[in-house]
Amino acid sequence: MAKAPTRSTPAPESFEDALKELEAIVDAMENGDGALEASLAAYQRGVELLKFCQDKLGAAEQKVRMLENGELRDFASQAGEAD
Repeated sequence: MAKAPTRSTPAPESFEDALKELEAIVDAMENGDGALEASLAAYQRGVELLKFCQDKLGAAEQKVRMLENGELRDFASQAGEAD
């Protein structure tokens, strides 16, 4: 049995692009659209997109920690203090 050819899919340009593509994949899979091979390829792409999003969120969290000197603050309580 021959393997299906693999192709490299480009990384998304932004977190928002990745999230939109991931949502489309989830919607299609929930609707049962596509053959088994297409569903497996979509699942694989979804895993790649999920990792991309997790990495972006982790980097953003790290940046916030650096900006706050390692101390995360509750934004809601700060907003209340400004009144």
